[in-house]
Amino acid sequence: QVQLAESGGGSVQAGGSLRLSCTASGDTDNYACMAWFRQAPGKERERVAYFYLRGSRGFSIAAPVQGRFSVSHDRSKNTLFLQMNSLKVEDTAMYYCAADLRCGPAPYVYDYWGQGTQVTVSS
Repeated sequence: QVQLAESGGGSVQAGGSLRLSCTASGDTDNYACMAWFRQAPGKERERVAYFYLRGSRGFSIAAPVQGRFSVSHDRSKNTLFLQMNSLKVEDTAMYYCAADLRCGPAPYVYDYWGQGTQVTVSS
């Protein structure tokens, strides 16, 4: 089993920054990819970034947040980060950390999920 715990959400004004953290615990053999998803009220859950933890340790940022968000992983702490800069009102959502052996874009790919952390951006 794998447990994921997010932190770092909060309320900021547009143009501000937040850094989300997701610390994984449990059997690290059960996952190779960690990702950040977000879900705004009335909208589908969408992936905003992922980090592949093995081999090349590649990562990707979704188009809507490219240039503003960055993703990183601290192997020694089993922690995934999402640095969010120049936040916009439309970034308001619940942000979830997910993990799985695969790095697919759809939520159903991921077996493990955190509880989520709320990000609210006001104008």
